[in-house]
Amino acid sequence: MVKLEKIEQIYIIGPTASGKTDLAIRIAQQYDGEIIAADSRTVFRGLDIGTAKPTKAEQALAQHWALDIVGPNDEFSAAKFQNYAKTKIAEIQKRRKTPIIVGGSGLYIDALLYDFTFSTPDKDRRDVLQARSIMELQQMIRDKKLTMPENDTNKRYLINALERAGQEITKREIPSSYLIIGLNPSRGLLKERITKRAHQMLKDGVIDEIRWAYENYDYNSEALKGGIYKIFRGFIQNELSEDRALDLFIESDLKLVKKQLTWFKRNKSINWFEDSESALEFIQRKLPQTS
Repeated sequence: MVKLEKIEQIYIIGPTASGKTDLAIRIAQQYDGEIIAADSRTVFRGLDIGTAKPTKAEQALAQHWALDIVGPNDEFSAAKFQNYAKTKIAEIQKRRKTPIIVGGSGLYIDALLYDFTFSTPDKDRRDVLQARSIMELQQMIRDKKLTMPENDTNKRYLINALERAGQEITKREIPSSYLIIGLNPSRGLLKERITKRAHQMLKDGVIDEIRWAYENYDYNSEALKGGIYKIFRGFIQNELSEDRALDLFIESDLKLVKKQLTWFKRNKSINWFEDSESALEFIQRKLPQTS
């Protein structure tokens, strides 16, 4: 086992389909690490294909956490993730292993990096905001000149952005013992990967997974409000052809890439790389080698 010095936590971040999971597994195997998924969708049980959750084979290569921890009808916030991840990080470090936090959900990542202090929401104000439409909430955010959340069609995300407005957010400087790696392949390569992955999801049976989800859970449940689950609802209801739904899903993932990168580019502590090999070489220079 490699005993790490100075580097206490490793973060692998970047847009969807950038190769984060593969890189994280390689690092975990080489440096005796355990992976914590910082992803707002892979937390949901039963939604495996459509969330691009690490496969069972991938999970067998390295210990993964923060997968399948709540049901599709449950709410799971950045504050809950922060609490869960802190507990797991402490457990991993107690085992003298390395926590590797991997994901593309910006708020989840920042909640750990900056150790955000989350305030308790005002229930009455939340009820008022909850009664507003998504378009109204979006306009309120624009009027207040606030940062639009990554998922700007998710009402909870919009409400959270408004609730945080005007509040003093307590956050720390990022510790120097955190190594933060960003993967940002070329747009052409990302588009190719996203398209290939979308077609593979269909081959793997994602439509059956979506039907199962809608048969067993509310259409408005948190897990089904975005991504392929939201878009293919139109196909299931015979409002869209399969090809059109697939095209819309690919387009939505490409838009997600732009939002994710806009979020992460604000963090100047991220070491960016176009490919996993360059990132791995950098990490190997930063960490002790196997004796």
